Amino acid sequence: MPNDIPVKEIGELLDEVSGKLPKMISGLMDTMYSADAGKKMGQAVGGFYKELIDSGIPSEEALKMSKDYMLSIKELINSFEKNTEAL
Repeated sequence: MPNDIPVKEIGELLDEVSGKLPKMISGLMDTMYSADAGKKMGQAVGGFYKELIDSGIPSEEALKMSKDYMLSIKELINSFEKNTEAL
């Protein structure tokens, strides 16, 4: 029948994914919380701040925008963490 669902193949695929996914997530989390990741985040936020200043944004506003930018990155990481804990 052309409408048959390949249940066995789907089950095998899910078994394979569930075996590899925890290692992938763990590696990703290690990468996000490494010293190198912190350095890159600092460079990104600093670069963002510098661009704002160079564009004529007042320093107080640029600082606020840079803090908001950093917090949005942190929220994104926390959201990712929260969603992967269920796996």
